[in-house]
Amino acid sequence: MASRAEPRGNRQVVEKVTVVGIGADGWAGLPEPSRAAIDAAEVLLGGARQLELVPDRGAEKVRWPSPLLPNLDATLAAHAGRRVCVLASGDPMLSGIGGTLARRLGADRLRILPGVSSVALARARLGWSAEETEVVSVVGRAVHRLARVLAPGRRVLVLSEGSATPAEVAELLTERGYGPSSLTVLEELGGAGERAVTGIAHDWERAEGAALNLVAVECAAQPGTPLLGTLAGLPDEVFEHDGQFTKRDLRASSLARLAPRPGELLWDVGAGAGGIAIEWCRAHPANRAIAVERDPARAERIGRNARELGVPDLRVVTGAAPAALAGLAAPDAVFLGGGLGVPGLLDACWAGLRPGGRLVANGVTLQAEQALAAAYAEHGGELVRISIEQAAPLGGLTGWTPARAVTQWSVGKP
Repeated sequence: MASRAEPRGNRQVVEKVTVVGIGADGWAGLPEPSRAAIDAAEVLLGGARQLELVPDRGAEKVRWPSPLLPNLDATLAAHAGRRVCVLASGDPMLSGIGGTLARRLGADRLRILPGVSSVALARARLGWSAEETEVVSVVGRAVHRLARVLAPGRRVLVLSEGSATPAEVAELLTERGYGPSSLTVLEELGGAGERAVTGIAHDWERAEGAALNLVAVECAAQPGTPLLGTLAGLPDEVFEHDGQFTKRDLRASSLARLAPRPGELLWDVGAGAGGIAIEWCRAHPANRAIAVERDPARAERIGRNARELGVPDLRVVTGAAPAALAGLAAPDAVFLGGGLGVPGLLDACWAGLRPGGRLVANGVTLQAEQALAAAYAEHGGELVRISIEQAAPLGGLTGWTPARAVTQWSVGKP
Protein backbone atom coordinates (compact mmCIF):
# COMPACT_ATOMS: atom_id res chain seq x y z
CA MET A 1 0.00 0.00 0.00
CA ALA A 2 1.11 3.54 -0.67
CA SER A 3 2.81 5.51 2.08
CA ARG A 4 2.58 9.28 2.54
CA ALA A 5 6.32 9.39 3.12
CA GLU A 6 7.43 7.55 -0.01
CA PRO A 7 9.92 9.44 -2.19
CA ARG A 8 9.16 10.98 -5.53
CA GLY A 9 10.21 8.57 -8.24
CA ASN A 10 11.76 9.02 -11.65
CA ARG A 11 9.24 10.67 -13.95
CA GLN A 12 11.11 9.47 -17.03
CA VAL A 13 10.85 5.69 -16.60
CA VAL A 14 7.70 5.42 -18.75
CA GLU A 15 5.49 7.58 -20.87
CA LYS A 16 1.89 8.15 -19.79
CA VAL A 17 0.40 5.23 -17.84
CA THR A 18 -3.27 4.29 -17.92
CA VAL A 19 -4.75 2.97 -14.69
CA VAL A 20 -7.99 0.98 -14.96
CA GLY A 21 -10.14 0.14 -11.95
CA ILE A 22 -11.74 -3.28 -12.14
CA GLY A 23 -14.28 -4.86 -9.80
CA ALA A 24 -14.91 -8.43 -8.72
CA ASP A 25 -17.25 -8.79 -11.73
CA GLY A 26 -14.20 -8.56 -13.98
CA TRP A 27 -14.34 -7.86 -17.70
CA ALA A 28 -18.15 -7.97 -17.79
CA GLY A 29 -18.39 -4.98 -15.46
CA LEU A 30 -15.94 -2.74 -17.31
CA PRO A 31 -17.30 0.23 -19.29
CA GLU A 32 -16.21 0.65 -22.89
CA PRO A 33 -13.46 3.25 -22.24
CA SER A 34 -11.79 0.89 -19.75
CA ARG A 35 -12.01 -2.06 -22.16
CA ALA A 36 -10.54 0.07 -24.93
CA ALA A 37 -7.62 1.09 -22.70
CA ILE A 38 -6.85 -2.56 -21.94
CA ASP A 39 -7.12 -3.53 -25.61
CA ALA A 40 -4.69 -0.73 -26.54
CA ALA A 41 -2.07 -1.79 -23.98
CA GLU A 42 1.10 -3.70 -24.75
CA VAL A 43 1.72 -4.46 -21.07
CA LEU A 44 -0.81 -5.10 -18.29
CA LEU A 45 0.60 -4.60 -14.79
CA GLY A 46 -1.32 -5.73 -11.74
CA GLY A 47 -1.78 -8.16 -8.91
CA ALA A 48 -2.53 -11.79 -9.61
CA ARG A 49 -6.24 -11.37 -8.84
CA GLN A 50 -6.70 -8.36 -11.13
CA LEU A 51 -4.81 -9.99 -14.00
CA GLU A 52 -6.94 -13.15 -13.76
CA LEU A 53 -10.10 -11.06 -14.12
CA VAL A 54 -9.10 -9.93 -17.62
CA PRO A 55 -9.16 -12.36 -20.56
CA ASP A 56 -6.15 -12.50 -22.85
CA ARG A 57 -6.39 -9.50 -25.16
CA GLY A 58 -2.89 -9.60 -26.63
CA ALA A 59 -1.03 -7.64 -23.96
CA GLU A 60 1.76 -9.14 -21.87
CA LYS A 61 0.56 -9.71 -18.33
CA VAL A 62 3.10 -8.81 -15.64
CA ARG A 63 2.54 -9.29 -11.92
CA TRP A 64 3.73 -6.66 -9.49
CA PRO A 65 6.94 -7.61 -7.68
CA SER A 66 7.00 -8.16 -3.93
CA PRO A 67 7.77 -5.94 -2.13
CA LEU A 68 6.24 -3.42 -4.50
CA LEU A 69 7.54 0.01 -3.52
CA PRO A 70 11.30 -0.71 -3.58
CA ASN A 71 10.92 -2.33 -7.02
CA LEU A 72 8.31 -0.05 -8.57
CA ASP A 73 10.63 2.22 -10.55
CA ALA A 74 12.61 -0.74 -11.91
CA THR A 75 9.42 -2.50 -12.98
CA LEU A 76 8.17 0.54 -14.86
CA ALA A 77 11.60 1.17 -16.39
CA ALA A 78 11.64 -2.38 -17.74
CA HIS A 79 8.69 -1.45 -19.95
CA ALA A 80 9.77 2.04 -21.01
CA GLY A 81 8.58 2.92 -24.50
CA ARG A 82 5.64 0.51 -24.36
CA ARG A 83 1.95 1.25 -23.80
CA VAL A 84 1.42 0.34 -20.13
CA CYS A 85 -1.94 -0.23 -18.46
CA VAL A 86 -2.13 -0.83 -14.72
CA LEU A 87 -5.03 -2.81 -13.28
CA ALA A 88 -6.33 -1.78 -9.86
CA SER A 89 -9.19 -2.82 -7.60
CA GLY A 90 -12.25 -0.59 -7.91
CA ASP A 91 -11.25 3.03 -7.46
CA PRO A 92 -7.44 3.20 -7.89
CA MET A 93 -7.30 6.38 -5.80
CA LEU A 94 -8.90 4.80 -2.72
CA SER A 95 -5.96 3.34 -0.77
CA GLY A 96 -4.75 1.94 -4.08
CA ILE A 97 -1.97 1.91 -6.64
CA GLY A 98 -3.28 5.08 -8.29
CA GLY A 99 -2.15 7.24 -5.39
CA THR A 100 1.25 5.57 -5.35
CA LEU A 101 1.79 6.19 -9.06
CA ALA A 102 0.61 9.80 -8.77
CA ARG A 103 3.26 10.43 -6.14
CA ARG A 104 6.01 8.59 -8.00
CA LEU A 105 5.35 9.69 -11.59
CA GLY A 106 3.23 12.82 -11.24
CA ALA A 107 -0.46 13.13 -12.05
CA ASP A 108 0.32 14.54 -15.51
CA ARG A 109 1.70 11.13 -16.56
CA LEU A 110 -1.41 9.22 -15.51
CA ARG A 111 -4.76 8.57 -17.12
CA ILE A 112 -7.05 7.07 -14.49
CA LEU A 113 -10.29 5.27 -15.34
CA PRO A 114 -11.84 4.40 -11.96
CA GLY A 115 -14.29 1.63 -11.29
CA VAL A 116 -16.84 1.49 -8.49
CA SER A 117 -15.01 1.26 -5.17
CA SER A 118 -15.70 -1.40 -2.56
CA VAL A 119 -16.66 1.43 -0.20
CA ALA A 120 -19.34 2.69 -2.60
CA LEU A 121 -20.68 -0.83 -3.09
CA ALA A 122 -20.74 -1.47 0.67
CA ARG A 123 -22.61 1.76 1.38
CA ALA A 124 -25.10 0.88 -1.34
CA ARG A 125 -25.72 -2.56 0.16
CA LEU A 126 -26.07 -1.19 3.69
CA GLY A 127 -27.95 2.01 2.92
CA TRP A 128 -25.24 4.10 4.62
CA SER A 129 -24.66 7.61 3.30
CA ALA A 130 -21.12 8.83 2.65
CA GLU A 131 -21.34 11.69 5.14
CA GLU A 132 -22.24 9.38 8.05
CA THR A 133 -19.66 6.69 7.28
CA GLU A 134 -16.04 6.60 8.48
CA VAL A 135 -13.56 4.59 6.39
CA VAL A 136 -10.47 3.01 7.99
CA SER A 137 -7.93 1.01 5.99
CA VAL A 138 -5.93 -1.74 7.68
CA VAL A 139 -4.38 -2.88 4.39
CA GLY A 140 -0.71 -3.18 5.26
CA ARG A 141 -1.38 -1.48 8.59
CA ALA A 142 -2.28 -2.48 12.13
CA VAL A 143 -5.92 -3.13 12.96
CA HIS A 144 -5.41 -0.87 16.01
CA ARG A 145 -6.06 2.11 13.68
CA LEU A 146 -9.76 1.36 14.16
CA ALA A 147 -9.58 2.39 17.84
CA ARG A 148 -9.12 6.05 16.90
CA VAL A 149 -12.65 6.38 15.50
CA LEU A 150 -14.68 4.34 17.99
CA ALA A 151 -17.74 6.07 19.41
CA PRO A 152 -21.28 4.87 20.18
CA GLY A 153 -23.52 5.01 17.14
CA ARG A 154 -20.69 5.53 14.70
CA ARG A 155 -20.68 3.64 11.41
CA VAL A 156 -17.28 2.46 10.17
CA LEU A 157 -16.16 0.57 7.08
CA VAL A 158 -12.88 -1.29 7.56
CA LEU A 159 -10.89 -2.07 4.41
CA SER A 160 -9.53 -5.54 5.21
CA GLU A 161 -6.04 -6.95 4.86
CA GLY A 162 -7.44 -10.45 4.27
CA SER A 163 -9.62 -13.25 5.57
CA ALA A 164 -8.33 -12.88 9.15
CA THR A 165 -9.33 -9.21 9.47
CA PRO A 166 -12.98 -9.70 10.59
CA ALA A 167 -11.92 -11.74 13.62
CA GLU A 168 -9.19 -9.20 14.43
CA VAL A 169 -11.75 -6.39 14.26
CA ALA A 170 -14.11 -8.29 16.55
CA GLU A 171 -11.31 -8.91 19.05
CA LEU A 172 -10.23 -5.27 19.09
CA LEU A 173 -13.78 -4.04 19.57
CA THR A 174 -14.32 -6.43 22.46
CA GLU A 175 -11.05 -5.41 24.15
CA ARG A 176 -11.94 -1.71 23.84
CA GLY A 177 -15.39 -2.12 25.39
CA TYR A 178 -17.26 -2.16 22.10
CA GLY A 179 -18.17 -5.86 22.17
CA PRO A 180 -21.91 -5.18 21.57
CA SER A 181 -21.09 -3.66 18.17
CA SER A 182 -22.75 -5.17 15.11
CA LEU A 183 -20.47 -6.53 12.36
CA THR A 184 -21.31 -7.22 8.74
CA VAL A 185 -18.62 -8.83 6.61
CA LEU A 186 -19.19 -8.12 2.92
CA GLU A 187 -17.29 -10.56 0.71
CA GLU A 188 -16.53 -10.44 -3.03
CA LEU A 189 -18.57 -7.27 -3.49
CA GLY A 190 -19.89 -6.99 -7.03
CA GLY A 191 -18.80 -10.52 -7.96
CA ALA A 192 -20.61 -13.79 -8.45
CA GLY A 193 -19.53 -14.97 -4.99
CA GLU A 194 -20.83 -11.92 -3.13
CA ARG A 195 -22.25 -12.62 0.31
CA ALA A 196 -22.81 -10.90 3.65
CA VAL A 197 -22.16 -12.42 7.08
CA THR A 198 -23.43 -10.66 10.22
CA GLY A 199 -22.81 -11.02 13.92
CA ILE A 200 -21.92 -9.31 17.20
CA ALA A 201 -18.29 -8.54 18.02
CA HIS A 202 -18.09 -10.24 21.43
CA ASP A 203 -19.77 -13.40 20.07
CA TRP A 204 -17.79 -13.57 16.83
CA GLU A 205 -16.75 -17.17 16.18
CA ARG A 206 -17.21 -17.46 12.43
CA ALA A 207 -14.61 -19.25 10.35
CA GLU A 208 -12.49 -17.23 7.96
CA GLY A 209 -14.17 -16.51 4.67
CA ALA A 210 -13.08 -14.86 1.44
CA ALA A 211 -9.82 -12.91 1.44
CA LEU A 212 -11.53 -10.09 -0.48
CA ASN A 213 -13.80 -8.55 2.13
CA LEU A 214 -14.80 -5.38 3.89
CA VAL A 215 -16.04 -5.15 7.49
CA ALA A 216 -18.93 -2.83 8.37
CA VAL A 217 -19.14 -1.86 12.05
CA GLU A 218 -22.06 -0.23 13.84
CA CYS A 219 -20.43 0.83 17.10
CA ALA A 220 -22.10 0.11 20.42
CA ALA A 221 -20.32 0.40 23.77
CA GLN A 222 -20.94 -1.67 26.86
CA PRO A 223 -21.76 0.27 30.07
CA GLY A 224 -18.73 1.83 31.73
CA THR A 225 -16.59 2.00 28.60
CA PRO A 226 -14.44 5.17 28.53
CA LEU A 227 -15.75 7.37 25.74
CA LEU A 228 -12.94 9.42 24.26
CA GLY A 229 -13.52 12.83 22.74
CA THR A 230 -12.13 14.16 19.49
CA LEU A 231 -10.56 17.34 20.91
CA ALA A 232 -7.22 17.64 22.70
CA GLY A 233 -7.07 16.83 26.40
CA LEU A 234 -7.85 13.13 26.84
CA PRO A 235 -8.21 12.03 30.48
CA ASP A 236 -4.88 11.23 32.12
CA GLU A 237 -6.08 7.76 33.10
CA VAL A 238 -6.29 6.53 29.49
CA PHE A 239 -2.48 6.71 29.28
CA GLU A 240 -0.13 4.17 30.79
CA HIS A 241 2.56 6.26 32.50
CA ASP A 242 5.04 6.47 35.37
CA GLY A 243 4.16 10.03 36.34
CA GLN A 244 6.43 11.65 33.77
CA PHE A 245 4.01 12.96 31.18
CA THR A 246 2.12 16.11 30.25
CA LYS A 247 -1.09 16.26 32.26
CA ARG A 248 -4.49 16.85 30.72
CA ASP A 249 -4.96 20.62 31.09
CA LEU A 250 -1.40 21.47 30.09
CA ARG A 251 -1.62 18.97 27.22
CA ALA A 252 -4.74 20.71 25.91
CA SER A 253 -3.03 24.11 26.14
CA SER A 254 0.09 22.83 24.38
CA LEU A 255 -1.85 21.19 21.54
CA ALA A 256 -3.99 24.28 21.05
CA ARG A 257 -0.81 26.24 20.37
CA LEU A 258 0.80 23.48 18.30
CA ALA A 259 -2.37 23.70 16.14
CA PRO A 260 -2.31 20.32 14.31
CA ARG A 261 -3.15 20.54 10.62
CA PRO A 262 -3.88 17.57 8.34
CA GLY A 263 -0.78 15.80 7.05
CA GLU A 264 1.75 17.60 9.24
CA LEU A 265 4.67 16.08 11.13
CA LEU A 266 5.38 16.66 14.84
CA TRP A 267 8.49 16.06 16.91
CA ASP A 268 7.55 15.23 20.52
CA VAL A 269 10.94 15.57 22.23
CA GLY A 270 11.29 13.95 25.65
CA ALA A 271 7.92 12.32 25.01
CA GLY A 272 7.41 10.57 28.35
CA ALA A 273 4.17 8.64 27.83
CA GLY A 274 3.67 10.07 24.33
CA GLY A 275 0.50 12.03 25.10
CA ILE A 276 1.26 15.03 22.90
CA ALA A 277 2.34 12.90 19.91
CA ILE A 278 -0.65 10.58 20.29
CA GLU A 279 -3.22 13.36 20.46
CA TRP A 280 -1.53 15.11 17.53
CA CYS A 281 -2.02 11.95 15.43
CA ARG A 282 -5.59 11.46 16.66
CA ALA A 283 -6.47 14.94 15.38
CA HIS A 284 -6.43 13.72 11.75
CA PRO A 285 -5.62 10.35 10.12
CA ALA A 286 -2.99 11.96 7.88
CA ASN A 287 -1.04 13.44 10.78
CA ARG A 288 2.36 11.96 11.64
CA ALA A 289 4.55 12.21 14.71
CA ILE A 290 7.96 11.15 15.93
CA ALA A 291 8.23 10.64 19.69
CA VAL A 292 11.81 10.96 20.93
CA GLU A 293 12.46 9.40 24.33
CA ARG A 294 15.79 8.47 25.90
CA ASP A 295 14.42 5.93 28.41
CA PRO A 296 13.82 2.51 26.74
CA ALA A 297 11.03 1.53 29.13
CA ARG A 298 9.18 4.76 28.45
CA ALA A 299 9.75 4.38 24.72
CA GLU A 300 8.09 0.96 24.80
CA ARG A 301 5.25 2.44 26.85
CA ILE A 302 4.69 5.10 24.19
CA GLY A 303 4.23 2.36 21.60
CA ARG A 304 1.65 0.61 23.77
CA ASN A 305 -0.26 3.84 24.37
CA ALA A 306 -0.23 4.62 20.65
CA ARG A 307 -1.69 1.23 19.76
CA GLU A 308 -4.31 1.42 22.52
CA LEU A 309 -5.47 4.87 21.43
CA GLY A 310 -5.66 4.11 17.72
CA VAL A 311 -2.48 5.60 16.26
CA PRO A 312 -0.12 2.61 15.90
CA ASP A 313 1.82 4.28 13.07
CA LEU A 314 3.38 6.76 15.49
CA ARG A 315 7.17 6.43 15.23
CA VAL A 316 9.19 6.12 18.44
CA VAL A 317 12.90 6.97 18.47
CA THR A 318 14.82 5.80 21.53
CA GLY A 319 17.70 8.10 22.29
CA ALA A 320 18.77 11.30 23.98
CA ALA A 321 18.12 14.60 22.22
CA PRO A 322 19.59 16.59 20.60
CA ALA A 323 21.74 13.77 19.19
CA ALA A 324 18.66 11.62 18.51
CA LEU A 325 17.19 14.34 16.29
CA ALA A 326 19.90 13.99 13.66
CA GLY A 327 18.56 12.66 10.37
CA LEU A 328 14.88 12.96 11.26
CA ALA A 329 12.50 14.47 8.71
CA ALA A 330 12.01 18.20 9.29
CA PRO A 331 8.88 18.78 11.39
CA ASP A 332 6.01 21.20 10.97
CA ALA A 333 5.75 21.49 14.76
CA VAL A 334 7.92 20.69 17.76
CA PHE A 335 6.90 20.05 21.36
CA LEU A 336 9.53 20.17 24.07
CA GLY A 337 8.07 19.04 27.37
CA GLY A 338 11.28 19.28 29.38
CA GLY A 339 15.03 19.03 29.15
CA LEU A 340 15.50 22.73 28.56
CA GLY A 341 18.72 22.56 30.55
CA VAL A 342 20.30 20.16 28.05
CA PRO A 343 22.93 22.15 26.13
CA GLY A 344 21.88 22.90 22.57
CA LEU A 345 18.49 21.13 22.76
CA LEU A 346 16.23 24.16 22.32
CA ASP A 347 18.49 25.53 19.57
CA ALA A 348 18.43 22.16 17.75
CA CYS A 349 14.63 22.01 17.90
CA TRP A 350 14.36 25.55 16.54
CA ALA A 351 16.89 24.88 13.79
CA GLY A 352 15.13 21.67 12.72
CA LEU A 353 11.69 23.28 12.53
CA ARG A 354 10.37 24.06 9.06
CA PRO A 355 9.76 27.72 8.16
CA GLY A 356 6.20 28.55 9.14
CA GLY A 357 6.20 25.82 11.79
CA ARG A 358 5.23 26.10 15.46
CA LEU A 359 7.22 25.31 18.59
CA VAL A 360 5.86 24.88 22.11
CA ALA A 361 8.14 24.36 25.12
CA ASN A 362 7.16 23.89 28.77
CA GLY A 363 9.33 24.30 31.85
CA VAL A 364 8.83 24.16 35.64
CA THR A 365 12.27 25.04 37.04
CA LEU A 366 13.84 28.48 37.40
CA GLN A 367 16.57 27.45 34.96
CA ALA A 368 13.96 26.34 32.40
CA GLU A 369 12.06 29.57 32.91
CA GLN A 370 15.21 31.58 32.28
CA ALA A 371 15.89 29.64 29.05
CA LEU A 372 12.35 30.25 27.84
CA ALA A 373 12.51 33.94 28.74
CA ALA A 374 15.73 34.27 26.73
CA ALA A 375 14.19 32.46 23.76
CA TYR A 376 11.14 34.70 23.98
CA ALA A 377 13.36 37.79 23.98
CA GLU A 378 15.19 36.54 20.88
CA HIS A 379 12.34 35.08 18.80
CA GLY A 380 9.14 36.61 20.21
CA GLY A 381 5.98 34.54 20.35
CA GLU A 382 3.89 34.07 23.49
CA LEU A 383 5.18 33.46 27.02
CA VAL A 384 2.65 32.46 29.69
CA ARG A 385 2.63 30.93 33.15
CA ILE A 386 -0.05 28.33 33.79
CA SER A 387 -1.14 27.55 37.33
CA ILE A 388 -3.65 24.77 37.95
CA GLU A 389 -5.39 23.92 41.21
CA GLN A 390 -7.58 20.92 41.91
CA ALA A 391 -10.23 20.48 44.56
CA ALA A 392 -9.24 17.87 47.14
CA PRO A 393 -10.25 16.83 50.68
CA LEU A 394 -8.94 19.16 53.39
CA GLY A 395 -9.74 17.75 56.79
CA GLY A 396 -13.48 17.24 56.70
CA LEU A 397 -13.93 19.90 54.06
CA THR A 398 -12.65 20.61 50.53
CA GLY A 399 -9.80 22.88 49.53
CA TRP A 400 -7.62 23.72 46.57
CA THR A 401 -4.38 21.82 45.93
CA PRO A 402 -2.04 23.69 43.56
CA ALA A 403 0.24 21.97 41.06
CA ARG A 404 3.61 23.42 40.09
CA ALA A 405 3.25 26.47 37.89
CA VAL A 406 4.40 25.85 34.32
CA THR A 407 6.03 28.39 32.03
CA GLN A 408 5.00 27.86 28.43
CA TRP A 409 6.61 29.45 25.40
CA SER A 410 4.93 29.15 22.00
CA VAL A 411 6.20 30.67 18.80
CA GLY A 412 5.87 30.45 15.04
CA LYS A 413 8.98 30.30 12.89
CA PRO A 414 9.08 32.93 10.14
